[in-house]
Amino acid sequence: MLKEYGLDVQRLFLEMMLEDAQSYVRVQNIYNPQNFDKSLRPAAEFIKEHSDKHKTLPDRTQISATTGIRLQAVPDLNEGHFDWFMGEFEQFTKRQELERAILKAADMLEKGDFEPVEKLIKDAVQISLTKDMGTDYFGDPKARIEKYFNSGGQVSTGWPQLDRLLYGGFSRGELNIFAGGSGSGKSLVMMNIALNWLQQGLSGVYITLELSEELTSLRTDAMLTNMSTKDIRKDIDTTELKVKLVAKKSGNYQVKGLPAQSNINDIRAYLKEYQIQTGKKVDFVMIDYLDLLMPVSAKVSPNDLFVKDKYVSEELRNLAKELGFLMVTASQLNRSAVEEIEFDHSHISGGISKINTADNVFGIFTSRAMKERGKYQIQCMKSRSSTGVGQKIDLEYNIETMRITDEGGEDGDTYSKKPSVSIMDSIKARSQVSPTATSEDTPPWESSASSVDTAKVSGDVQSAKLKQLLGKIKTGQ
Repeated sequence: MLKEYGLDVQRLFLEMMLEDAQSYVRVQNIYNPQNFDKSLRPAAEFIKEHSDKHKTLPDRTQISATTGIRLQAVPDLNEGHFDWFMGEFEQFTKRQELERAILKAADMLEKGDFEPVEKLIKDAVQISLTKDMGTDYFGDPKARIEKYFNSGGQVSTGWPQLDRLLYGGFSRGELNIFAGGSGSGKSLVMMNIALNWLQQGLSGVYITLELSEELTSLRTDAMLTNMSTKDIRKDIDTTELKVKLVAKKSGNYQVKGLPAQSNINDIRAYLKEYQIQTGKKVDFVMIDYLDLLMPVSAKVSPNDLFVKDKYVSEELRNLAKELGFLMVTASQLNRSAVEEIEFDHSHISGGISKINTADNVFGIFTSRAMKERGKYQIQCMKSRSSTGVGQKIDLEYNIETMRITDEGGEDGDTYSKKPSVSIMDSIKARSQVSPTATSEDTPPWESSASSVDTAKVSGDVQSAKLKQLLGKIKTGQ
């Protein structure tokens, strides 16, 4: 590869483009006239303007007459020459863009404008020609389908009903949002999913921008040990023992608190540092929550929620895709959703911008009465990978331990619940009642009447206390 791209090499690039229009089209996505020397820049600009406007490359005579720059013909070029051109032109463009980005970044740093610098440098480094030709749909259907389901996707949420609604679970590299009102349990839902993944052997990081690391961990203690926070305080030793026992069978889990108004760079830097220092892998990242993050790619007022959330959600999704993580976050519902029992996109705080970016969006519907009855409802507001939009699932909630489980989703229809059994029905189901045998010669109508009027009932009384109570009644005590 060439280290320097002088005037002669740059001139040769332009001359080779004019020899083969296909070569120009192949590099068009990275072609920038500003990368050429000032003496050649007018010709480079004319080539771009002419091709954009007239859909064809200009003639050398046109370039000479318009710009005064003479470009020569390059005869006897073959495929190998153009392969050289493609590789060198990519390196030339990357070098020039990076050099200009560094100079521009220096000016930004002097002005104290730090945030756009990383993106500026990153964009320059990532410049490349399109070499990936995509997926041949008819080429190998089986391999294509298996690649989707097996390479990084469809990780169970631990809730069978939600898994079936999503055709298997969440996928790596996607952005999943749980939306709820204040106090609806957005954090609890995320903590419960994190615990489900830990018990599957996955490792992850819970980043909290609202709650403290200690409170977040304490809530997870309650869910994991099946003890209330009150009981945990009374018996810390038992809690410690239970947590350590579960740790042996679970993935690694790190809880990190970041200040509100943090950005994606803060999260990326922490994750990288965590992996370097500990050597532990990261399968999932929970971010509590999206509305408290600020974007990196643009300066936006915190009051402009629509634009702010648009950039933040795009950056979160790009981070999930870049690192191949399972990404779950939460968002606030606006005031209009307070009295609603069914949510739509208009109820999301900040507008529809984050909905457009996210792969899956769920509304959390609950109330104090529902929590006391041990119920949580998840409503699917958007899903790119399934047809579950508008459907709901009911989950069980333990108000003492804050554990959310899917007791009714093991079997049967996805949205069916086991029929509730009353106390009287359960008593009837447990009692052993048998009518006295009737004669084979007894007519059916007499047998039916006899069973109502004279049937003897025999029952097994297994409780000792009940026997004593009946004895006292007989003796008149």
